[in-house]
Amino acid sequence: MTFYGFAKAMCGALLRTVWRLKVHGAERVPLDGPLIVASNHVSYFDPPALGVALPRPLSYMAKRELFEIPVLGSVIARLHAFPVDRSRGDVAAIKRCVRMLGDGAAVGIFPEGTRNRDGSLPAQMGVSLLAALSGAPVLPAFISGTAHANRLARIDVAFGEPFVLVGTRKAAREDLAKGADEVMARVFALRETVRETSGGN
Repeated sequence: MTFYGFAKAMCGALLRTVWRLKVHGAERVPLDGPLIVASNHVSYFDPPALGVALPRPLSYMAKRELFEIPVLGSVIARLHAFPVDRSRGDVAAIKRCVRMLGDGAAVGIFPEGTRNRDGSLPAQMGVSLLAALSGAPVLPAFISGTAHANRLARIDVAFGEPFVLVGTRKAAREDLAKGADEVMARVFALRETVRETSGGN
């Protein structure tokens, strides 16, 4: 078993036992081929919850500062994370994502750019740029409950239907912004799926 597989199994057991993780729409996830997994982001629990819920390996962009923390940096690198410099447009990270997608990988991205509990931050254009450059479908995902993980609240992860953003490598900024907004609209539309299957909670 790989380190990633071992860590996923351990995290999965913990999340399902302690936080009662429930996954909605796993059957919508393509099991092979390039895939951009776009999710809301409210907590540090989101990456492991999303990684456990997705029925295939997932790679992440993670802020560069995390890789500078002793032990943590090497661990998340072995969990398929790779650094991105959020202080500027990190062309190298985007190119790396495009290469990975070209190889058929699934790449996770939080379009809001940082943790955003109330959903008030605008989506950044990185997700639509990545979709335009790679041609990969986007899978919307919504995570609920991680903001209250310290209270052992139940965690839900819901997946929507994968879709292809209309765009080209030369898409204008306005089109990229609209694409990013569409992605987040589809992400937050899944909130109702979680509510309905959770009895309105």
